[in-house]
Amino acid sequence: MSMIGEYARLTPAELDRAVQDPDWGWEFVEEQLAAGQDDGTPVRGSRLHSTGKMWHALEYLLRLRGVEVNVVHGEEEIPGAEEWGYGPPRTISPERVEVAVRAMAAITPEGLIEGVALAELAEAGIYPYADAEPGERLDDVAVAYQDLAAFFRTAARLRHGLLVWIA
Repeated sequence: MSMIGEYARLTPAELDRAVQDPDWGWEFVEEQLAAGQDDGTPVRGSRLHSTGKMWHALEYLLRLRGVEVNVVHGEEEIPGAEEWGYGPPRTISPERVEVAVRAMAAITPEGLIEGVALAELAEAGIYPYADAEPGERLDDVAVAYQDLAAFFRTAARLRHGLLVWIA
């Protein structure tokens, strides 16, 4: 089974409510999932986002590039929340989303992977590249980063915060 990076974009009031009542937060996510398309294609303006299996590579590369906000795992654990997969959900406040967006604006998708060899990720045990085959490329992580950066820009523009979890 694959580990998948997941995000939900919430207004400040919704984020506060999710922190106070994690069960409500999960219900919010389930409602958003139910409103999506059956084939998993994101709905324009969706309040959900997934990095797929690229979460670990994104974490490694964003840290390598000096992004201080924990974009992949979130920053603040929700007290009392049950596991939503591989651990409880975490939050990124609207203010920290803006900090992340400023940092990410300085990193192009090509710049994220520039100078990084697939062998480096494999040697570091970075999922999903730990078992990479010769000839594989980092294009998938660059595309996942481009999509994630766009999701963060929308959240910042709307002054939304995020729920983050690995499912």
